[in-house]
Amino acid sequence: MPETKKMICITCPKGCALDVTLEGDTILKVENEGCKRGPEYVDAEIHDPRRMVATTVRIASGLHPLMPCYTAKPFPRPKIKQLLASLRKVQLKAPVKMGDVILPNALGTGIDVVASRDMGAAA
Repeated sequence: MPETKKMICITCPKGCALDVTLEGDTILKVENEGCKRGPEYVDAEIHDPRRMVATTVRIASGLHPLMPCYTAKPFPRPKIKQLLASLRKVQLKAPVKMGDVILPNALGTGIDVVASRDMGAAA
């Protein structure tokens, strides 16, 4: 039996309130989309939800004790908790440059975690 869900599209500033009709994980209909990206967003959100992840990791001998970092691409949502647990074990050593890879191929996804700023060594 078809089910109707409301979803807010986040791909553009409009934030369209989409009405989505599903049967299981099959998308039957998407209504109220303000642009062509609405149906694409619904498909991705139903079948492979991903999010950008930004957090911090510890850094030794740095100007600050924590180094901000982020995923280079949107990361599979079901694996985010596991990613954060992996990053809690990371400790860098200063200096680090913005864009340096902190965790390559995180959890075998092909997505790197990179430094989001430069961090020099403490004086």
